[in-house]
Amino acid sequence: MQHIIDRFISYVTIDTESDPNSDTTPSTKKQLDLANLLVKELKAMGMTDVTIDKNGYVMATLESNVKHEVHTIGFVSHYDTTPDFTGANVKPQIVKNYDGGDIVLNKKQNIVLSPSYFKDLLQYKGQTLITTDGTTLLGADDKAGITEIMSAMEYLIQHPEIKHGKIRVGFTPDEEIGRGAHKFDVEKFGCEWAYTMDGSQIGELEYENFNAAGAKIIFKGKSVHPGYAKGKMINSMLLANQFISKLPKNEIPEKTKGYEGFFHVVGISGSIEETVVELIIRDHSAKKFKERKEFIHELANKFNKKWKKQFGEEIVIAEVKDQYYNMKEKVKPVFHIVEIAEKAMKELGIKPIIKPIRGGTDGCQLSYKGLPCPNIFAGGHNFHGKYEYVPVESMVKATEVIVKIAEITAATKK
Repeated sequence: MQHIIDRFISYVTIDTESDPNSDTTPSTKKQLDLANLLVKELKAMGMTDVTIDKNGYVMATLESNVKHEVHTIGFVSHYDTTPDFTGANVKPQIVKNYDGGDIVLNKKQNIVLSPSYFKDLLQYKGQTLITTDGTTLLGADDKAGITEIMSAMEYLIQHPEIKHGKIRVGFTPDEEIGRGAHKFDVEKFGCEWAYTMDGSQIGELEYENFNAAGAKIIFKGKSVHPGYAKGKMINSMLLANQFISKLPKNEIPEKTKGYEGFFHVVGISGSIEETVVELIIRDHSAKKFKERKEFIHELANKFNKKWKKQFGEEIVIAEVKDQYYNMKEKVKPVFHIVEIAEKAMKELGIKPIIKPIRGGTDGCQLSYKGLPCPNIFAGGHNFHGKYEYVPVESMVKATEVIVKIAEITAATKK
């Protein structure tokens, strides 16, 4: 267990925050600090075909140790952390034998991780937790996944008595800004299927995710001296406010769960002359997803029709772009890959929690690129903020799941 703790801490203390405003891959050069470390470690442990391409994608092979032909499978994690909260100068804190009470993350700033608010904490009573110091995120998303894949490969190399087929591992940049799979070379990876180790609590197994789109809505206005503005001024900020108020009030992240979709306003900036609203659109249903996108365009058209005479041109410009789709469509035809992961968990005494992802992973994009890729728990909680934590025992179990999946796959001839 200490080896996993040490490995995880060595990864999270490297700042790998990605940048959505960059057009390079990876979006930040500092991500390569961890990518290059992983290359070094993969070679040192005895992996073969260890590569890192010009875009920072790391791949490596664990050769089969059985004589019969076995399906080639893969395991994937991303090494960037979200730009939503700082990942610089991460100072992990280790809480041994958690007693079920409040955890003071930062006494000076009175930042407390409490089970009265984060009730999931109570299921880890008696375990070892790794938390933040209250000033940064932790980076368990997805450095816990990387830790587990690296540890599982190392364990299989050190225990040749465990039979497995050819295994490929892949580590990607920029997943947190939606680009993790964009330049992933599926053909080079050469797997029949793979698993992303990018879920949350122990037991999670996911093969459904949101269909996702991003919308940029531009509102035009006319600036006139406020003392003489009657009938002339058009305040684009107020137009934007009116538009937002027309969105379904109960179809927002904080009021939805499970398969329920939403509209989520993520940014707004503007002046009288022009305001830009950014929002994301999410739904598991392809039909409802399409309807949500159409709703945005229809709403924009209503505004344009209303203001056409006074403004003289389109006053609202709505740009809607698809981001990713529900991997269920690609995974269901090869559902045995989910059943293998479920069997692995059950054999290890882990209760599978099969549920839809209210988000996306590299796996959903990879599935549409020809690599079916369900998602498995990595163990962390409260991602993207200062209350993030991960139970060490969950990382150990995730490592064991990887090993068991390899074992089960090798037991079945191709």
